Amino acid sequence: MIGLLGGTFDPIHYGHLRSALEVKEIFGLTEIRLIPSAQPPHRQQPMATALMRLDMLKLAIENQPGFVADDREIRRIGPSYMVDTLQSLRNELPEMPLILFIGTDAFNHLKTWHRWSLLFSFAHIVVMTRPGFIPQALDDCFIERHTDQLTELAVNSAGKLYFHQVSQLDISATTIRNMIAEHQNPGFLLPDTVIAYIRQHQLYLRQ
Repeated sequence: MIGLLGGTFDPIHYGHLRSALEVKEIFGLTEIRLIPSAQPPHRQQPMATALMRLDMLKLAIENQPGFVADDREIRRIGPSYMVDTLQSLRNELPEMPLILFIGTDAFNHLKTWHRWSLLFSFAHIVVMTRPGFIPQALDDCFIERHTDQLTELAVNSAGKLYFHQVSQLDISATTIRNMIAEHQNPGFLLPDTVIAYIRQHQLYLRQ
């Protein structure tokens, strides 16, 4: 199985990396692909360029086996729709079980995503929940896809919805950017190699 974790990663931090490591081990993934969004359609445009965010991601995972920086959304022209990303991966990996990992906020707004119902044609969706999270009543379209059996994700290549609790770290990229703008030290919130890159390129400073 291959896991997929998208985001702006502006910048990548330990909250992203810890969640990725945890699901890679628990779900027995052969690899987890972190996919920077070039032009996110549902949120404010990132402050750092797409190529800079890709560079920071590569620095953050360079010594982590099974972690892959996937640049397909950066190479693609136009808005970074996840359905197009999953379709391109499915074309490359026709039989491989693919798991798209999303947070609870993303799941609550999933029906606003471009061609959202087709996501399940290309991958499973695993919602990463916080401790104590209680899911709302699922719509009929989700009930028929929901499973409590982890094994169903391995025997099917796509189509299932699964909820899984991860120990998410309370770190936000917004907080990190604000700290840097105020000339505060963001140490221990993101890898030192990423901090060095941010300082070298003078990212997130107030204009």
